[in-house]
Amino acid sequence: MLSLVTGASSGIGLQYATQLARDYHSNLLLVSNQQKELDQVAKDLADQYGVKTVAHFADLSLTDAAEQLHDWCVSNHYVVDVLINNAGVFFFNKYSETPLLRIELMLQLHVNTVAKLTRLFAEDMCRRELTPEEAATRICGHKRMRGYILNMSSMSAWMAMPGIQTYNATKAFIYNFSKSLWYELRPQNVGITVMAPGAVDTELFGLAPNLRKLAVALTVSIPPEKLVKRALKKMFRNKKADTPGFINWLSTPLLKHTPDWILFLAQKKLAKFMH
Repeated sequence: MLSLVTGASSGIGLQYATQLARDYHSNLLLVSNQQKELDQVAKDLADQYGVKTVAHFADLSLTDAAEQLHDWCVSNHYVVDVLINNAGVFFFNKYSETPLLRIELMLQLHVNTVAKLTRLFAEDMCRRELTPEEAATRICGHKRMRGYILNMSSMSAWMAMPGIQTYNATKAFIYNFSKSLWYELRPQNVGITVMAPGAVDTELFGLAPNLRKLAVALTVSIPPEKLVKRALKKMFRNKKADTPGFINWLSTPLLKHTPDWILFLAQKKLAKFMH
């Protein structure tokens, strides 16, 4: 099995690569725009878990990045069984003050590249015929499918939040796009899953250690390792979508009806993060 992971040199992408190698013994095609870090990750995972790894430098924010990556895989005879669309960017900004290049980068990376990579590799997966041995293989208790795609959305897909207006709009696209494709791809024996986590337990939000521990205990925030473990299980079981954390799942329908006064208050609190 060969898994292609974008944004694989650090963070959640690194967790996907690590757990695919460690827990599923998958060979890896790792993609990132951080060449030095990517090469080191590929070497470390190959040495530690005995899988084949390929590091491929690519800037997925370029207009034709998806086509170039797919063509490169085809020309090198890499048959991708698992596609993890993880690469992304995040920033707080007032939209009227955000450079157009930054807006274009996020739209390209989260929308165009995700949509194109999904389209190109889904076509390959739908055409693939599994060998009898592959067809008899069970992953997470389920028979192996022709291919698997996992796209990363966010709980912000349901939020009208100042400062992340472009981010949450792109994540809403990913969420609805992926859920719609689940119905199209299921009859072709190809799985697609979209994850919509809330906060992930990193240093991104600048919370004190005790508050981070409390958020994790309340399941409002989730450690990257736990998120990825859950996401891979959902993907291999061909689940359509998932939002980790009971409180997050419970509050999701309410996010669309958040009172304006709360959003204006949040805007004031988040002002220090906007730049």
